[in-house]
Amino acid sequence: MYWVEIDNYAKQWIKEAGTRIKKSFDQTLTIETKSNANDLVTDMDKDTEQFFISKINETFPEHKILGEEGLGDELEELKGIVWIIDPIDGTMNFVHQQRNFAISVGVYEDGVGKIGLIYDVVHDELYHAIEGNGAYMNDLRLKPLKEVPIEEAVIGLNSTWVIKNKRIDSNLLAPLVKAVRGTRSYGSAAMEMAYVTAGRLDAYITLRLSPWDFAAGLVLIKEVGGVATTLNGKPINLLEQNSVFISKPGFHQAVLKEFLNNGEW
Repeated sequence: MYWVEIDNYAKQWIKEAGTRIKKSFDQTLTIETKSNANDLVTDMDKDTEQFFISKINETFPEHKILGEEGLGDELEELKGIVWIIDPIDGTMNFVHQQRNFAISVGVYEDGVGKIGLIYDVVHDELYHAIEGNGAYMNDLRLKPLKEVPIEEAVIGLNSTWVIKNKRIDSNLLAPLVKAVRGTRSYGSAAMEMAYVTAGRLDAYITLRLSPWDFAAGLVLIKEVGGVATTLNGKPINLLEQNSVFISKPGFHQAVLKEFLNNGEW
């Protein structure tokens, strides 16, 4: 019952936070940059993270918080119960489109994902899961993922990774792009992981994500039988940046073998 209680609070808070964000649409936002000119943070990002911190500290004072904007705790390990929060995943979309962004909340115990919530605020779609109880989109239980051939797959992939860049040889993923049925990029890692969970995408690949980008998604994808590793096929580290490759079963193994040389690059 304890996890159900935490889940109920988390759902209530994520909906409240979504309402607060929607009310901000007609306001002037203060926009700052982080690591580069395209890495944006707004006053709403900070306000939303602080909203969660206040609620969690008041209700579960023994829990720790790891948030994108750094307003929570500084953690070197995931001991005890830790909330991993991205207040607005897809800030550029939020600023430019006022859609295609999500609130992402993962709750972990001793490094094990227990609760995952990804809320598409504008479309009012809440993807949620408690470990061992399946994944849902609102009240709809999501079906286990089925295998898909590479040539029939639609994958989430930013075009950055198939042109010259500092992180990966662009020639590595280009053949995969040619082999699959199509690629999409939504500009929000959380939403793309939710879409794989729901079967709207067959896979999602990216070269650099932080824990708050993928913490909730990892809980969701596990509940529908999906596979999640780095592009090297290794476990994802929840305390540092990783490459991330999540997909339907079968497809994951085939791509690692045929296009990524089983992670030997």
